[in-house]
Amino acid sequence: MVDRDIEARGVRDPRVLDAMRTVPREVFVPERFEDSAYDDRPLPIGRGQTISQPYVVALMAEAAEVQPDDRVLEVGTGSGYGAAVLAHLASHVWTVERHGPLAASARAALQAAGCKNVHVLHADGTRGWPEASPYDAIVVTAAGREVPEVLLEQLADGGRLVMPVGDRFAQQLLRVRRRGDRLEYEDLGAVRFVPLLPDVENGTEDEAGSEVGGATGADDVG
Repeated sequence: MVDRDIEARGVRDPRVLDAMRTVPREVFVPERFEDSAYDDRPLPIGRGQTISQPYVVALMAEAAEVQPDDRVLEVGTGSGYGAAVLAHLASHVWTVERHGPLAASARAALQAAGCKNVHVLHADGTRGWPEASPYDAIVVTAAGREVPEVLLEQLADGGRLVMPVGDRFAQQLLRVRRRGDRLEYEDLGAVRFVPLLPDVENGTEDEAGSEVGGATGADDVG
């Protein structure tokens, strides 16, 4: 998968490629899709959400330029697969999911995959998670009309935010880099993601804004 669908398409960061080879993607997909886990396409995971195609996960991780000592925020946990890849690259990852059942299942999958530096949070991801900010990198796995100002406020000096921006018909993957009080925007190409939605959808015993399981010591291209 990595040779054919990721490295051959331009992802070059050796740490990202190693993470993509190491993280067991089949752990993060519903059982009925295990045979398709390594296909380069998104797969449904319930609640109208998908696990992004492997190439997109790798592309966003590379664009975020995650370093071993970085603190990373992911908005939109989904299956937990993207958080597992980021956890392989960073010191700590906070990942926020608005759907309670998905937050709970992602936590279980992350534990099964042996991730010990991920904090899974059931909350409104459009607000980020200011309690643990600032972050060296922020990765948003759903598309908004614009980058939320509250997320930019949680980005450390020198930090990178990667997010799809646009409507359901046309989206571009943006990288925003903070240089003191200045923000630099870079267009990384066309993508297609589910929409970024506010508020929290309940459905588990976890309260909105709670940390699901505590600190475990832890879409497709157009």
